[in-house]
Amino acid sequence: MANSDTNRIVEISLDQGSIVRWSREVDHERQVAIYDLLENNSFSLANGFDGPYCIELSLREANLIIAVKKQDQAEATEISLSMRPFRKLIKDYFLICESYFEAIRNATPSRIEAIDMGRRGLHNDGAALLVDALKDKICIDEETARRLYTLICVLHIRG
Repeated sequence: MANSDTNRIVEISLDQGSIVRWSREVDHERQVAIYDLLENNSFSLANGFDGPYCIELSLREANLIIAVKKQDQAEATEISLSMRPFRKLIKDYFLICESYFEAIRNATPSRIEAIDMGRRGLHNDGAALLVDALKDKICIDEETARRLYTLICVLHIRG
């Protein structure tokens, strides 16, 4: 999908009620994901209004809620996505991230690289699952999906 002025996210936030206190590493990952997402993304509603879009991500029970507003706030919608299919993947991703952050402190470069390759693989799997789960509701490219997946994982951290 070609990126245009209307097929993009111009503002993204995480619901304050879903946020917990994060470690420095997690907060850095969140900030980088948001910055990169706003710099370059491709996002459009499959059967809805054109953007540019303002997005808020939140968790409600076992669902991701994607609140989408047109930048001028003339139109809005809410998309709910079950997180059940993502549970194991998110858990595995958290485990490998913990290993990665620990390895950065005291492992050899080859060990860090091996863990990072596994981390990126799980992250790619999560992004692909997200694209597939949203395909009838939201059209996103791979890089947008990767950054959104990072933010979804951040929402699942419970301290």
